[in-house]
Amino acid sequence: MATGTYKDLENAARAIGVTLQVLLALDAEAIDNAFLAMTKERAQAFIATPNPRYFQHRERIIKHAAKNRLPTIYFQRIFVENGGLMSYAADYIDEYRRLAVYVDKILKGAKPADLSVQQPTKFELVINLKTAKQIGLTIPPNVLARADRVIR
Repeated sequence: MATGTYKDLENAARAIGVTLQVLLALDAEAIDNAFLAMTKERAQAFIATPNPRYFQHRERIIKHAAKNRLPTIYFQRIFVENGGLMSYAADYIDEYRRLAVYVDKILKGAKPADLSVQQPTKFELVINLKTAKQIGLTIPPNVLARADRVIR
């Protein structure tokens, strides 16, 4: 996890009186051990931060989160589509559309170095109500109203 991301999470946790525990788990055994540690520490929630290796282990992560009834937020909606609770992330479909504009400019002769770097402009909240029910969590109506997609 990037240092800035960790500091932001640490500051947010401190502001609401929550203890943050960072566990780096990049393979199956480490993921199993991380969830075991969270169980022993009586973790109340889990945040899956962006890491390409988590895609390959997403079923394992989702299964552990459900088994331990841990409310979990993921960095991509595919985790929610596969049974995770929720995600809040850049809308990658929008990002690919914007990328196509850059490809078009380059193919028409623009120099890549002359194109500005852009940050995501569209984010999406995806919530899986089936998972919420499975772990005994009620999602408040005002949060559901803000969701871009709700899986029922």
